[in-house]
Amino acid sequence: MEIALRELAELVGGRLTGDPELLIRGAGTLRDVRTGEITLVDKAKLAPQLAASSAAAAVVCEGFEPAGLPHITVANVHAAFAVIVRRFRPAAPSMGSGVSPLANVHPTAKIGANVAVGAGATIGAGVEIGDGSVVHAGARILAGCRLGRDVTIFPNAVLYEDTRVGNRVIIHANSVIGAYGFGYETTQGRHRLSAQVGYVELGDDVEVGACSTIDRGTYGATSVGEGTKIDNQVMIAHNCRIGRHNLLCSHVGIAGSATTGDYVVLAGQVGVRDHVNIGDRVVVGAQSGIMCDLPSDAHYLGSPAIPERDEIRIVAARAKLLEIRRQIKALERVVEEMQHGSLGPADKHQDAA
Repeated sequence: MEIALRELAELVGGRLTGDPELLIRGAGTLRDVRTGEITLVDKAKLAPQLAASSAAAAVVCEGFEPAGLPHITVANVHAAFAVIVRRFRPAAPSMGSGVSPLANVHPTAKIGANVAVGAGATIGAGVEIGDGSVVHAGARILAGCRLGRDVTIFPNAVLYEDTRVGNRVIIHANSVIGAYGFGYETTQGRHRLSAQVGYVELGDDVEVGACSTIDRGTYGATSVGEGTKIDNQVMIAHNCRIGRHNLLCSHVGIAGSATTGDYVVLAGQVGVRDHVNIGDRVVVGAQSGIMCDLPSDAHYLGSPAIPERDEIRIVAARAKLLEIRRQIKALERVVEEMQHGSLGPADKHQDAA
């Protein structure tokens, strides 16, 4: 497929500089762009990489004018480039609507208008699915679950009994929502599963990444607030309450009964102990361990997590420890030589003896 640069500029509503009839054969990032393709530059400091690339043209941000290269100037580079990429690589056809004859849908389930249910999907007793939702092949929605409008459940995701899902929620492949919490009572030398009669509630516009798990509450809800985005392979334990518009990155693990405020960011591999409270707009750096409550509007780092500035100072000091040790050893030698040099003749003779 080849598309004139003029057509791409019209497609994204951008300002064209250069040959409007230049034919573009594809789109790629600066790292991967090939001859004849268009790329994107969202920062002027990337000019050297653009000049060294094979790009035939670029989508650029306001204020950046690459010399000698045709370009399309737009207000939002990433949004425009996504449209161009889709022009060259159109999305796969949607499932449409309707229930596959190979799906297993309980007769008491209520399926809304324009819902698609793929082959091998299982819809349990009393399930409610809102209008426009899509349940892909192999997904399992167990009894009593309630799904809002325009929900997407990707293949092989599992929703345990009584899970409640808001509107426009996306649950990616192989995620498990509502499994039993890791709660046991030791009786007569044996670990016995405690009560697991709660459920999971996901607010509107939540997204759950592939292979993530959210455990049900012991008696009530484990809840995830509106607009929160959960990356792949994240674990949220029983009775947690996750606030609105959080960003939980890959491999985050949150132990039971922990809570987060709104607009919290937990970077990759952050661990949160049980029963701690994290305030609004807190940002926690990668691989940090949260052992106590964190007040709002601050950045934290390290394990245990402390204010980011303090942890950076500790890391900087730690990097100097070997050099400090060498300096101390050198000073010890100097002191030792000075001590021996200050001894009188008789003392030196005595030492020699």
